[in-house]
Amino acid sequence: MSETLTRRPLPALMSVSDRAAERLRVLYAGAHQGQLLRIGVGTRGCSGLSYEMTFVDEPAVTDERVEDQGVTLLVDRKATLFLTGTVMDYEIKDLEAGFTFRNPNEKGRCGCGESFHV
Repeated sequence: MSETLTRRPLPALMSVSDRAAERLRVLYAGAHQGQLLRIGVGTRGCSGLSYEMTFVDEPAVTDERVEDQGVTLLVDRKATLFLTGTVMDYEIKDLEAGFTFRNPNEKGRCGCGESFHV
């Protein structure tokens, strides 16, 4: 007797919130026109890993392309293991504003919030 295996769908590599998409549209139309934002993960901080964001003129051969909410992001292939399922948001607080990441792979963050571990 043969059983059919049911595969569950894989989560998206990354997605962007409405606020992050709107902020990227502003950046892509202004100072970073013709460029794309590349997301990566590097080693830094108390917990060992940190998010890296760089505007680039063209994708590298090793970049994964993410298209969501009408915007395009690049993800460094070396970071895909750490970023699968991550939602990128843009938060505005009283004294600061910036992109944030809700990453289901994070197991913890350092006290200052600058780095994480999986």
